[in-house]
Amino acid sequence: MKAQFAMTDEKMIMRMATIALICAALAAVLAPHAVAQGCAMCYQNAAASGAKGQAALRHGILILLIPALGIFGSILAVTFRRL
Repeated sequence: MKAQFAMTDEKMIMRMATIALICAALAAVLAPHAVAQGCAMCYQNAAASGAKGQAALRHGILILLIPALGIFGSILAVTFRRL
């Protein structure tokens, strides 16, 4: 006999989708408040570095993004497998 308050798979999926939607909305709302990338000294140094320096910065940002996304994806995969 099932417990009276047991969640079905559909309810669990809807709950997780709602939580993900709320988190995405909060991230979108709070993003303008992340002003660390507006540092005047960093902006001036990047602008003065020339075309090669700017390309290196763009590539560096992408290269640093790969491990962060890998870690995030791994944690997300482990979390969803345990549900």
